[in-house]
Amino acid sequence: MIQAITLKKRQISSEQIFMLTMFVVNAGNYAYNLILGRFLGPKVFADAAILITFLLVLSFVGMTFQIVTTKYSVLLEGELKSKFIKTISKASIAIGVFIGFLFVFFSENLQTLLHTETDSMFHLFGIGIPLYFLMSVNRGIYQGENNLIQLSVTYGTEMFARLFITITLFLFASQLPTTILVSTGIALSFIFGLIPFQKTIFRKLTSENKLQLDSKPIVTFFALTAFYELTQIVINNSDVILVKHFFDNQQAGFYASLALIGRVVYFVTWIFVMLLLPKVIQLNKEGKDTQPILMKYVSIIALFSSAIVLVTYIMPETVVYLMFGDEYLSIAPLLWKYALATAIFAVANVFSYYFLSKTNYFPVVISALLGFTQILLIVFFHESLEEVVHMQIIAMFILLLFQLIYFFYQNKKSNRLQ
Repeated sequence: MIQAITLKKRQISSEQIFMLTMFVVNAGNYAYNLILGRFLGPKVFADAAILITFLLVLSFVGMTFQIVTTKYSVLLEGELKSKFIKTISKASIAIGVFIGFLFVFFSENLQTLLHTETDSMFHLFGIGIPLYFLMSVNRGIYQGENNLIQLSVTYGTEMFARLFITITLFLFASQLPTTILVSTGIALSFIFGLIPFQKTIFRKLTSENKLQLDSKPIVTFFALTAFYELTQIVINNSDVILVKHFFDNQQAGFYASLALIGRVVYFVTWIFVMLLLPKVIQLNKEGKDTQPILMKYVSIIALFSSAIVLVTYIMPETVVYLMFGDEYLSIAPLLWKYALATAIFAVANVFSYYFLSKTNYFPVVISALLGFTQILLIVFFHESLEEVVHMQIIAMFILLLFQLIYFFYQNKKSNRLQ
């Protein structure tokens, strides 16, 4: 009996496995970026960084499908749930094909705007987009069912495939343009990201014609989530794209490396946001208090963020040298500042997703306003890379302030109604 209890205590929970896997996945993605940065040098890396930035943009758009699928995988049951999954899967493929077509059609314009080596990189990237959106639906099903083991595997297969394919292409097809190799590795990795695949996506329904799925709240939630993810895209990626436009390739390459190091804060804290979402939705469904779970995750994210900012402040040159090499050391003084901006955003982001999961959309509007404020600040103030970073700190600080004010207002309001 005592041995059984001891063994039970020693068992690793699915949450712990998921967190460990996501740390490995994030480390692998960083290794991928660092290998490119070290191998290519600042000027060539600027082009590769644009593809990485578009991949981040794609991940935020895909997150719309994942969040919506997660929510309704919790709320719906049986055949109704199956019909929803089939509907959202068809929508993901259709929207993916449309966005992919836009990348192909406007590839020459993108090449001119972003000063890239070739436009073919955008063709390859566009082809992979429908697969990425379907992959996001697949992950949303696992997340909604709290099947964190299978969810972990999908992230792992995508990351390892991208790392392995890209390195293989660099070793055996180095005569091709760098951006072609990188975009091919990215596109092919989406196929592997579908493993393990949820067969319920294509399962035939026994009573499909009789089922009535109330699509209005789903479409509303999808639209508002997409709008919020658009603000995430703006906040997380507009700076890299604007720097690529306003500065030369050398400076753009430096800034891209700065952004990749600084964003480790966001990627580490995102793990906890993914754990938070289904729990808030489930507690809300059961009519239970969701604030304790929010405070728990805000505290964890604030702690992790502070630790990363402290490390980048104490030893910036060491961090830059270990990750990218001595060619990039000139950006070391800006590292802690960029990490600070990302840390502030990471904490503000928790409140946004918390309210979004509770179908409270006002924080989404706040994020949108501050996201576009960040663009305007950078457009008007970009004399140096340091000034660009300062504009982000200002925008993110205002965003967090607004989110905190709104949270305490809502908390006070709910206490009055009790």
